[in-house]
Amino acid sequence: MTGSEAGAGPEPGPGPEPGPGPGAGAHPALDLDDAVHQKTRLALLTVLDEAGRADVPYLKRTLALTDGNLGRHLDVLAEQGLVLLTKGYEGRRPRTWATITPAGRDALTAEMSVLAALLRRFHENRDQPRSGADA
Repeated sequence: MTGSEAGAGPEPGPGPEPGPGPGAGAHPALDLDDAVHQKTRLALLTVLDEAGRADVPYLKRTLALTDGNLGRHLDVLAEQGLVLLTKGYEGRRPRTWATITPAGRDALTAEMSVLAALLRRFHENRDQPRSGADA
């Protein structure tokens, strides 16, 4: 009977892929923030950074989102402290506004820096001779 048959749990996999780990020399893509990098959330943070504050109808129109999709992504950003949602009235109509927070602006700036580094790396390596499996 092996260790896994005796209830010791599954046998370990082959281990991590070779190459640099986190830290010096790590690929910049490892610095992407999952909460920010998702396409809709990145778009929301970008629009809110440009506008400062926007109501739900404006965000829906600008980004072609449904109520449910927009609401879920705003909730994720609010839970992370990246946007502030406020409810109120405009005349007699209820409104929800979203505002990017200082933490949201910092997260967006960091994400854009990582994307810029990836873009630089892409262009710098575009004309380099290739090595490895496809050489």
